[in-house]
Amino acid sequence: MRDFAAIDFETANFEMTSVCSVGLVIVRNGEIKDTFYSLIQPEPNYYNWFCTQVHGLCRTDTEEAPVFPKVWKEVEKLITLSDEDARILGSPTLPLVAHNKAFDESCLKAVFRCYQMDYPEYPFYCTLIASRKAFPDAENHQLQTISELCGYNLEHHHHALADAEACARIAIQIL
Repeated sequence: MRDFAAIDFETANFEMTSVCSVGLVIVRNGEIKDTFYSLIQPEPNYYNWFCTQVHGLCRTDTEEAPVFPKVWKEVEKLITLSDEDARILGSPTLPLVAHNKAFDESCLKAVFRCYQMDYPEYPFYCTLIASRKAFPDAENHQLQTISELCGYNLEHHHHALADAEACARIAIQIL
């Protein structure tokens, strides 16, 4: 796979709808071409201690942030394909890739439901699953471990854009 968008969400609490940041890395012809990062006002709008400890974000960080539908309009602009590319790839959008897609895809579907948006069934791929096949003897298959095995040093783990870039670097090598 040479054309895709690596995506990562962070959440404010244990509700899947509580996305508080998104990172997106656009890959075309196997090269990173664009990035996008935004804070998001979570729904429900509260932070639990554990999530804040993981990613460092708290309510004051997202008080003035846009709500998810406004942020997703910006993401859609980046992942929507031209008619010709859509015909070639068989989808109107770039495929999405996440490390542990079960989490990120669940967040995306939940927040679409929360805001009563029609979910377009994005093609979604998982570098976590692929890493288990590509690196069966790895110490573990966490994002930072696999990105290091792929030659990328993840310095700001749990920052959505840094994690999306690590995912993109992994996907370029193993998907």
